[in-house]
Amino acid sequence: MIGKLNHVAIAVPDLEKATAVYRDMLGARVSNPVDQPDHGVTVVFVELPNTKIELLRPLGEGSPIAGFLKRNPDGGMHHVCYEVDDILVARDRMKATGARILGDGEPKTGAHGKPVLFLHPKDFTGTLVELEQV
Repeated sequence: MIGKLNHVAIAVPDLEKATAVYRDMLGARVSNPVDQPDHGVTVVFVELPNTKIELLRPLGEGSPIAGFLKRNPDGGMHHVCYEVDDILVARDRMKATGARILGDGEPKTGAHGKPVLFLHPKDFTGTLVELEQV
């Protein structure tokens, strides 16, 4: 059911510093920062030949990333994102197998402008999983 790895998301306390590491030290191509108010984050994408790294910083007091950074002040891996052909089929299959969908269970528009869902990390070996329809 899952397709390619779309991206690995890393929460960072300083987005400009993290962007510089990937751009200046590692020579990667990086996007400009984009606010995603529906998700409470500002994102930068690091483009790699086979996938992307998503750098996340909190946007606003209620950001889920703010809570993550309180527990992990230096930042760290936040989630992995896998591609799926049909987000509703994937959701229904996940629910049928006992996986918990975070939020209200309805897809939201993600940073790429495509429908996404997040799956509870306790159901996936401690890793928050994002599914993105391609």
